[in-house]
Amino acid sequence: MFLLLPFDSLVVNLLGISLTVLFTLLLVFIIVPAIFGVSFGIRKVYMKTLLKIFQWATLRIERGAKEKNHPLYKPYVNGIIAKEPTSLEEEIKEIRRSGSGKALDTPEFELSDIFYFCRKGIETIMDDEVTKRFSAEELESWNLLSRTNYNFQYISLRLTVLWGLGMLIRYCFLLPLRIALAFTGISLLVIGTTVVGYLPNGRCKEFLSKHVHLMCYRICVRALTAIITYHDRENRPRNGGICVANHTSPIDVIILASDGYYAMVGQIHGGLMGVIQRAMVKACPHVWFERSEVKDRHLVAKRLTEHVQDKSKLPILIFPEGTCINNTSVMMFKKGSFEIGATVYPVAIKYDPQFGDAFWNSSKYGMVTYLLRMMTSWAIVCSVWYLPPMTRQPEEDAVQFANRVKSAIARQGGLVDLLWDGGLKREKVKDTFKEEQQKLYSKMIVGNHEDRSRS
Repeated sequence: MFLLLPFDSLVVNLLGISLTVLFTLLLVFIIVPAIFGVSFGIRKVYMKTLLKIFQWATLRIERGAKEKNHPLYKPYVNGIIAKEPTSLEEEIKEIRRSGSGKALDTPEFELSDIFYFCRKGIETIMDDEVTKRFSAEELESWNLLSRTNYNFQYISLRLTVLWGLGMLIRYCFLLPLRIALAFTGISLLVIGTTVVGYLPNGRCKEFLSKHVHLMCYRICVRALTAIITYHDRENRPRNGGICVANHTSPIDVIILASDGYYAMVGQIHGGLMGVIQRAMVKACPHVWFERSEVKDRHLVAKRLTEHVQDKSKLPILIFPEGTCINNTSVMMFKKGSFEIGATVYPVAIKYDPQFGDAFWNSSKYGMVTYLLRMMTSWAIVCSVWYLPPMTRQPEEDAVQFANRVKSAIARQGGLVDLLWDGGLKREKVKDTFKEEQQKLYSKMIVGNHEDRSRS
């Protein structure tokens, strides 16, 4: 037993040296650069290396599949079936012409009109514009993540060994490193904002609060190995305004807050999130609501209006979709944040799915599972565009203004602009949507009949 003591001491010393070296490297190459907002370019070299490996793996899969006559997987496309932008009246008119030959002026119901609704129903089933926005897309190339290509088959020993090696790197090296960085960032955020919160209100407190938030968010970005490209930074949101962006993931907040200063808006939570919220609000006037207050639209609007009217307060960060969409589209913006009358700063966020899927399907994965998937991905790569500020025009109502902002974000981010409510992720289609189509058809028939009667 005593003979093992020197060996045990050697193991302990080696472990201590290893931890010291690891912490030193972590501090020098990640934490300190994050605090000062600088980069050594290591992540970009890492990204370029991964791209070359992905290209080789994809080519090897294609060659191996051809050699063994394996069918290549069909890439899942989130695009929409090409449709001509025609109205209900125009399409029914075309059906009548090709069928009975009667004109649309005929006020009676035509049996051929049924074919229009049948076709629309089948198109909706085959190409559901809503459901597909809440599922991850399958890549056209393989990035060595088994969850991005469910049709992968054994091709070669080298490719399998490469996949296994990648799995070891992601789970045994990157995951512990990222967890350590995330823990460091969150701990510093709680401690830093709590300490700053005790300072008297003034420029010093405001300065320290901004930089504590910025420093901690940058560390959390490193915890995801996030590689972010910001465009048009001269359009970054300013005090007294509202920043609105499309929503793909909970980390959208970290992505934006690591490049600017924002006041957050959200519901008060319990547990760890509650601790973070209470610490943050001590240093900065974030807008947190109780669960019972969230449903009171007038109270929410009042709190937000009071915030934006104070030009000394940070811009509010809001995601008007109200839920996460799968990085292919922008869905309906809730009109609440557009009724306030403040300057709106649109931001478009687009993730590159080659390195990892940032979309959070909250109906399928809990937060812990989602974060585990994120932290075991290769990296999170995205582009952020700051669009010119927009204000509500005199002739616009809140819905029209929201749609104009949404269209600008979709156009800049290369996303599909949809009018559907993201709430359909968990709810059934409202009867009002069905009634709207019924009213259009009824108006077409009855309206034409009334016009003929007047003539």
